[in-house]
Amino acid sequence: MGVEAHATNERVTGRRWTVRLDPVGRGRADVRVSCSRPACAAQTLPSAAAGRTAAIAHLKAHLRAGPAPRPSVHCACRAEECHTHIRPAGPRERPVPWRCGGAVVLAVITDREGRWWQVMECCSRCAAAHPTAKVVATAPAAEASARNDGLRADTAAPAAPAVPSVHAPTFSAISPHFSHSATATGTAVPQQASAPRSAARSAPRSARPTRKRPPRGRIAQRLVPHDLRPVALRDELTELGELFRAYQARTEPDLAMLADLHARKAEAFHAWAEATADTGLRLDAQRAEQAAATARLQHLHRIGQAPDGEGPAVVRLLTAPAQWKHARAVLAHVAENAPLPGAEARLLVVMVTLRTAQSGVGNLVGQDIKGLPLQDPQHLVEQLVESGWLGISGTAEELIASRPENPTRISVPSLTPDEDDPGPFTFGRKLRPKLSGWAQRVVGEKKLRKGKTGADVRLLALALATGSDGEGRLGPGGEGIGLDTLSSWCSVDPADLPDLVDRLTAADWLAEADVTGTHLTGRLTERVLPLGCPLT
Repeated sequence: MGVEAHATNERVTGRRWTVRLDPVGRGRADVRVSCSRPACAAQTLPSAAAGRTAAIAHLKAHLRAGPAPRPSVHCACRAEECHTHIRPAGPRERPVPWRCGGAVVLAVITDREGRWWQVMECCSRCAAAHPTAKVVATAPAAEASARNDGLRADTAAPAAPAVPSVHAPTFSAISPHFSHSATATGTAVPQQASAPRSAARSAPRSARPTRKRPPRGRIAQRLVPHDLRPVALRDELTELGELFRAYQARTEPDLAMLADLHARKAEAFHAWAEATADTGLRLDAQRAEQAAATARLQHLHRIGQAPDGEGPAVVRLLTAPAQWKHARAVLAHVAENAPLPGAEARLLVVMVTLRTAQSGVGNLVGQDIKGLPLQDPQHLVEQLVESGWLGISGTAEELIASRPENPTRISVPSLTPDEDDPGPFTFGRKLRPKLSGWAQRVVGEKKLRKGKTGADVRLLALALATGSDGEGRLGPGGEGIGLDTLSSWCSVDPADLPDLVDRLTAADWLAEADVTGTHLTGRLTERVLPLGCPLT
């Protein structure tokens, strides 16, 4: 008895580890997957769906590679005041401790929102006490039975007759299994390995005729009752559960769609709470309303609009998505129709195009050209005139010397509309000066001027201002902009782009910039977000 008691005291506490899914930052779509095991490094994924898939795969790998549950360990949840070991007391009762019992199992516990998954090595009784626990593996019963038989042999009286003992159902040792099945909130549910039932119970049950019931809907880890009335409410809840699961399978988030789903869920749960008088449903409805409001606000921030009754999240120089599209259209036209090579010629063509975009004619003064980072502006103007792209009243020297009180009339024949060709641009007369003013603010930004940056750096600033989303992340969905595209637009060699990126970073234009073999990733700083034209 003493040896067995000493062996019992040597038992160790079961294993326990957690895989978590956390947001990287406020208002950002990417998430971080982390594991509490020391050797596991955190991962950053672009969306909650991708993060959830990676977390499930990571947990599966641990379950496949890890050892089976050990029959001789204590429960991992064994702790004072643990809710799995203390039975809830009634109004006049004291809490009663629960006792551990049954085979040692490996159980996976999840939260309702699908934000963490915890693996515990515990007894089957404690696993059953957790409402979300799913058993994925069971310890071999042979070793535990031998130990129990030895304890009974030591404690039995010498003269007592041998009485056949009634053993509990046998739990077979199985390899860990874990399946990813999305619930209404996208929570991954592990596949429970069911223990075989005793022959005495299973034989009579198998003889009974089975009733075929229609499949039950599930939403927010709640089963929709078959007898819920009205039927329209039951069907709405079932459909919402399917829509939420379909949304979690999307590769890209759609916050407007998510807000509508949460709003429908709030309305349906309010009706469900009224039909069943369930306070928990009413609280879930309130949480769904809050989730709908949050998703809708994030959507408005992402597209650069302001909620009703509030000012915009970012006060932008160009305020409407249509204006942003026209700005991108002007830059794309210049990239395809620039008459001269080189970054300086490209920058001057951009500014002249914006001055003449609506009618093909406009006014220009010397300061408009001398304010650009051009080494020989007069020679560059002469080249544009010689190419036939630009027409001026007078000479290039007179244009450079002209003052605001006596501007020079210029024309761009390719932009002049006629009866057969309305021109490449469709915006009106009032928008043209707004676009021209926006471009001047970008290329003449204070820190770019103080840093004495060249035309190539300022062309890159224009490209990034029109190639980021509402939060300033470069490229669609923050995936970055191709280096070939930037090299063609800035009229520079791709090998020169890292130096241009460094200069923009030093000018506090870019943050978290990273130039890979094919893309530039990062985000615009908060300081220059008002100059951006978000991708929609």
